[in-house]
Amino acid sequence: MSILLAVKGHPLDAKDSHAMQLLESFLTTYKESNPKDEIIIINPYAVDFPEIDGDITSGWHALMHDAQFSDLTPTQQTKLAAFNGLTEQFEKADKIVIANPLWNLSIPSRLKAWFDTICVAGKTFKYTAEGPVGLVTGKKALHIQASGGFYNGQDFAAQYTRQLLNFIGISDFSEVFAEGLDFDPTKVDEIMAKATNEVETAAKTF
Repeated sequence: MSILLAVKGHPLDAKDSHAMQLLESFLTTYKESNPKDEIIIINPYAVDFPEIDGDITSGWHALMHDAQFSDLTPTQQTKLAAFNGLTEQFEKADKIVIANPLWNLSIPSRLKAWFDTICVAGKTFKYTAEGPVGLVTGKKALHIQASGGFYNGQDFAAQYTRQLLNFIGISDFSEVFAEGLDFDPTKVDEIMAKATNEVETAAKTF
């Protein structure tokens, strides 16, 4: 049995988001093909989702200077525990699917907050004399993205996702893009049908 993490990079659901519609189609097909696998939905838009802020950075600073976890403030402890929990959740997973819209040429800020929890020195990558080395092995990832214009995977969001996952060691990586959704409203159904077919095909062998 494998563990699949499904990361929802949009605050709306499939009814109002093309990216979430594609994620839902992927998960439906994936469940049919892998009925025994565990699927964990990650919602960065949930209340109290940890983001790197003053509490977390000051907590890290204190721990780096010999403080114990119990020495931290209750707020620092709560936020760091949530942050570390997401890192551990990622480490235990076998497969990751990330779905998001392209907003202002980049990923949504809450999705960036999740990426921060999986890019951790000493856990998912390390520094060596030759440079940083990814420590994540044996995982595969799929990136699903919906956008209003055409970018052919060269937008900042796609490049960031691709490069960050490669940085931490994930080389088994694929992408599905639904592009041009705002460019010509008459072609939305056609664009979504093509992307839906691609995510369903990917789900069967993911």
